[in-house]
Amino acid sequence: MGEIMVRLTLVFLYFSLFKYIFLIIGSPLFAYLSERTEAIIEGKDFVFSWKQLWKDMIRGIRLAIRNSLWQTVYILSLLILSLFPVVGWITPVIILFVECYYYGFSMLDYSCERHKLSAQESIEFIGKHKGLSIGNGIVFYLMHLLPFLGWAVAPAYAVVAATISLYHQEK
Repeated sequence: MGEIMVRLTLVFLYFSLFKYIFLIIGSPLFAYLSERTEAIIEGKDFVFSWKQLWKDMIRGIRLAIRNSLWQTVYILSLLILSLFPVVGWITPVIILFVECYYYGFSMLDYSCERHKLSAQESIEFIGKHKGLSIGNGIVFYLMHLLPFLGWAVAPAYAVVAATISLYHQEK
C-alpha cells in the first residue's frame, strides 16, 4: 500500500511541475485576461498597456517560480511522511490541497498586483484568504480532468474566476 501512495504522490509532483511551466509560459495571457475581466466588471474601457502587461508578466513568472519551489518542498516532505502507515493514506489528499493553494495563489496574484500590492503584501493577503486560493485552485485542478478542453481552458477560467472573486471580496 505504501508503494502505491509513493507512486501516486510522484505522479502528483510531476503533474504539478508541468502545470507551473504552463503557468509561466502563459503569464502574459493570464495578466491580460485578469485586466480585461476587471475592466468588464467595472464597466470601464480597457486601456492596454505594454508596460503594465510586462510588469504583471514578470511578477507572475517570479511568483510562479517561488510557488513551485515552496510547493515542491512541501510535497517532498509529505512524500517522506507518506512512507509511514496511516499518514501515508491521507498524504495524497493533503498534497492535492497544497497544490490547489499554490495554483489559486498564482491566479489571485494577477489581481493583487493590479491593485498595487507588493509581492510580500500579496503573499500575506492570500495567506489570510487560504480558502479563496484553495477553492480557485480546486476548480483549476478539476478542470484538468476534462481531456483536451480542460487543459486548454482551465487556466483562463481560473484567472477570470480569481479576478471576479477578489473583486467581490473587496466590495
